[in-house]
This record gives sequence, C-alpha cells and structure tokens, in this order.
Amino acid sequence: MPEMKAAPLAGPDRIMAGIGLMLAAMFAFSINDVMGKWLVATYGVAQLLLIRSFAAALMLAPAIHRTGWRTIVFQERPWLHVARAICSTAEVAFFYWAVIYLPLADAVAFYLACPIFVTLFAIVFLKEKVGWRRWLAIVVGFIGVLIAVNPTGAGIGWPALIAISGTILFAGLNILTRKLAGANEVALVTWQVASALLFGLVVAPFRWVQPSLFDFACLSLLGIVATLAHMGVNRSLKYAPAAVVVPYQYTLIVWAVVLGFLFFGDVPKLHVLIGSAVIVAAGLYIFMREQARAREKVS
Repeated sequence: MPEMKAAPLAGPDRIMAGIGLMLAAMFAFSINDVMGKWLVATYGVAQLLLIRSFAAALMLAPAIHRTGWRTIVFQERPWLHVARAICSTAEVAFFYWAVIYLPLADAVAFYLACPIFVTLFAIVFLKEKVGWRRWLAIVVGFIGVLIAVNPTGAGIGWPALIAISGTILFAGLNILTRKLAGANEVALVTWQVASALLFGLVVAPFRWVQPSLFDFACLSLLGIVATLAHMGVNRSLKYAPAAVVVPYQYTLIVWAVVLGFLFFGDVPKLHVLIGSAVIVAAGLYIFMREQARAREKVS
C-alpha cells in the first residue's frame, strides 16, 4: 500500500481529478500485485526486486540528475534514511514472499491493517496522544486481523505471519517517513530504490533464473508501474484533500478479490472478507479522527 500524506483544499474539478487519479493508482497497484504473484512463482523475490528496482532507477534518473547526487547522498540523520530504506525493501520482499503461498486478497487484507499499526507505533515512538476512540479503533482493527487470520481454524500459519510482518514493516516505513517529513522527496525515493537494488544484487545470484525477453519486460514493468502508481497517489493528494481521496485506497481489497479470482481462481474465504471489512472500518475511523484532530489544531 502507498503512504498517506495531506493536501490543500481544492475546487470541484480538481477533487474529481484527484479521485480519478487515486482510483487509477489503486488499480495500477493491483495489476502490479497480480504480475508480482505470477512472476514470483518462477523467479526469486530477490531477482524480482533487482530487475524491478533497476527499471525504477532508470525512471528516476532524470529527477536524480536535476536534484544532484550530493543532495541525495548527504542527508541529515542518515541512520533514519538507512532504517527507512531497509523497511521499504523488507516490506516489499515480504509481500511478494507472502503471495507465493497466500491468495492475493488474503495478503492485501493484512496490509490494509497498516494504519492500525502506524497509530500504535506513533503512540510508542512519536509519543502521540491518542484518545479512547482511537484506542478502541486499534483494538477493533486487531480483532479484524485475528478474524482474517482465523486462529481457531486452518487459516493460521507462517504465510500469514509473513504478511503480518510485512505490514508491520510497512507501518515502520510510514513512521520513519513522518520523522523525515522535511527531507527531499527525490532523495527519499532514491534511497528506497537503492536499498532494493543492493539487496537484489547481493541475494539474487544465489537463485538466478534466466528470464525470457517477455518475462524480463514484465519484471521491469513492476518497477515502472509501481513508480507511476506512486506518482498518481502523490498527484491525487495535491489535487484533493486527503480526507476525500485516501478512503479510495481501500478499493485495493476489491481489486484483490476480483483479480485474484480472474487470474488465479482464488475464492476468498468468508472469514477473510469479514476480517477485511472490520480492518477497513477501523482504518477509516482512525484516519477520519486524525483529520478531525488536525482541523481542531488549525482552528
């Protein structure tokens, strides 16, 4: 899932454009997930990250050139940038690792719990004050995760733990992004891509599968589509307020169910759908409360 940021007020036309861009970006992410699940059945996660990141780096090259390598490399609090880049690489790797074994909708359902973990981490690491309403939403969200995992049935296992671990890493990425709010955006993205590229260069040779030209193009598309989707999210948040467009990010679970069935024949279990609904409700409530608190501070 993409990271969430705020945006200024906008007119009706820009708001509609923002909603359209967010919906298109979520569809692009979903197509990327389908491609990743298909490709990771043949190619290792590290090889996938290597080629994906190489393609993303080529797309970023003009922005890196304009920004200047000194601005990108020499950052304040470099240890936070390193930790953020590691979280970014690890959470993507864990997602692709999880979808080897899990239906797409299951893996996406766990990742939808990210706002719940972000809120919890903000309390612990950023010392944010949280009222009883958001605490209740956190508890409800975790109940949703438990329902999706189905600990009393046959649904629990290490694939689900991989997906949950990836969600926790993604929440860590969001927290570190907040800590680095003033950092150059091109630098943030470049550190992420460089981390994934380095991981791929080190690990991929141990399980390298020579890709066909078509598969190489698909592996490269993973990086291109993901970069374009992130750009769509960022532009959407510039066109419209976050409170309007961010809820549309939860269309990810709809696409995961539909595309998982069409491409892989996955039929999500009832407990996954119920758990997803609870997670989405809790996540939306947390987000709306944060928006309300932000407005109270401004006023």
